[in-house]
Amino acid sequence: MTQFERCPCSGNTLGKLLHAAILTVLAEGPLHGYRLLERLAGLRILRGERPDPAGVYRVLRSLEKSGFVSGEWDLTRPGPARRVYRVTAEGRGCLETWLGTLQMYRDAVDELITMAAATLAASDGGRASRTAADFRTPPAS
Repeated sequence: MTQFERCPCSGNTLGKLLHAAILTVLAEGPLHGYRLLERLAGLRILRGERPDPAGVYRVLRSLEKSGFVSGEWDLTRPGPARRVYRVTAEGRGCLETWLGTLQMYRDAVDELITMAAATLAASDGGRASRTAADFRTPPAS
């Protein structure tokens, strides 16, 4: 384990955007929990890691309680019943708000990247080998 693996600087707090990620995936169409977990695992925001199922279901319950997601039991297939989740009209409104918030975050992060890269280059006497564009991904550890 490197010294930065548990530090927010490594991007390990991006999973905090699970609320927005769930709404985004469900806005594409209804899914049961297992398929939702698979789709979430494919998002870059989770860095290729499968999300914690307990955490996803906790967020789903919260979204359902808030009226942003609805869940129904699917009894039409053989085997155990599966709960299928879909975004409600209120959930689409929440996702629109998330979109604005995420765009604001992106712009703020882009500004911070530019400033940090310039500061590192200046403190290195202009010899820095990485440009602002290089800082879009963390260095290999």
